[in-house]
Amino acid sequence: MTTTVHVADAEATRELGRRLAGLLRAGDLVLLSGGLGAGKTTLTQGIGTGLDVRGQVASPTFIIARVHPALSGGPDLVHVDAYRLSSLDEVDALDLDTSLEDSVTVVEWGEGKVEALAADRLEVEVRRPRGGAATSMDDLAAPAPREVVLRGVGERWAGVDLASLAEAG
Repeated sequence: MTTTVHVADAEATRELGRRLAGLLRAGDLVLLSGGLGAGKTTLTQGIGTGLDVRGQVASPTFIIARVHPALSGGPDLVHVDAYRLSSLDEVDALDLDTSLEDSVTVVEWGEGKVEALAADRLEVEVRRPRGGAATSMDDLAAPAPREVVLRGVGERWAGVDLASLAEAG
């Protein structure tokens, strides 16, 4: 089942992430896709807030993966940026499968690279429909509506009401 949620700006994108965190549990793999500046990291910031994890959630582009430990007994957040990874071997070298069962793992730019980690996953595409992809720093900073398309894959997501996220927005 696919659900599309419309959000007005970056703050609403963070709020969607916070609400989404309420549906996530240890072992979940969330695969984020979307253009540069679409809001993938912004959504992940909201997930981090909702999971109540330590540390500022920021794009892990240059360190590739960052672990944010849980502060209140929930799962840790493993935030991965696969943009610079070009092969499945490089993904395997991260040993994501060792932390997958105990954490919520969010992978930006992971499409075509990390699906083999889990048969069950949540695929999320973040789009900035008005004006398309950001082309300058001003575009990245400008308030812009987004469409967030959520698609649960596998048995884990069969009974999850993703449409409730659209209704709460």
